[in-house]
Amino acid sequence: MYPRFDLTNKVAVVTGASMGIGYGLAKALANAGAMVIVTARSLSGLEKLVEEIRAEGGQAYALQMDVRDVGRIGTALEEARRRFGRIDILVNNAGLGANHPAVDVTEEDWDEMMAVNLKGLFFCCQAAGRIMLRQGYGKIVNMSSQASVVGIRDHAVYCASKGGVNQLTRVLALEWSGKGVAVNAVGPTFTYTPGTAERLDDPAYLQNVVDRIPSGRVANINDVAGAVIYLASPASDMVTGTVLLVDGGWTAQ
Repeated sequence: MYPRFDLTNKVAVVTGASMGIGYGLAKALANAGAMVIVTARSLSGLEKLVEEIRAEGGQAYALQMDVRDVGRIGTALEEARRRFGRIDILVNNAGLGANHPAVDVTEEDWDEMMAVNLKGLFFCCQAAGRIMLRQGYGKIVNMSSQASVVGIRDHAVYCASKGGVNQLTRVLALEWSGKGVAVNAVGPTFTYTPGTAERLDDPAYLQNVVDRIPSGRVANINDVAGAVIYLASPASDMVTGTVLLVDGGWTAQ
């Protein structure tokens, strides 16, 4: 018996899938065989993604869910369970990022980021966890960041939120892993997406970033997807409560 990375017949939910890393993760999970339920605040942002997955021979279904609306999280995931019979994988990708010197952070800045990056993520874990615990099986992958373990200037709130993601991941793993539900996190470095292109296409900014990455480049979405598929697959059945850093060595320094 060899390790299996195949996700055939698994039902996966990806939050924040309308753009960026979430968009790519949904396609990668579908390519690995999963039936993918993609969620975002608006269904209109998911139409193209669903079409692309289906055109490539995959299975996808769009579901409106704003992770800031705790009540909607529960009803949306229960709707997904009723429609497809189970939820095997949750990828908690929905998140916000912002640059603010700490002295300029407002209460609104703090509350907005925490509502998505930490509060919303927790209640997605809780809603999916209730379903998975009844099933006796599940894989939860939380999107963290290298900024959860090292400080990044002008990212006080973001770093705090992602540090919280790591701690939630550990506690949920302790509570649920003995009941068949593994909980892990993936922590990428700077990753090139349409949303980060404006900064990373600036040669000076890019060089400043790459100088800190021993691998000599920023990440791409496939780098992140490889880690997510591993943690979502049977190959990682003995892995829980960990943060898998996809950072090219940034945090090894």
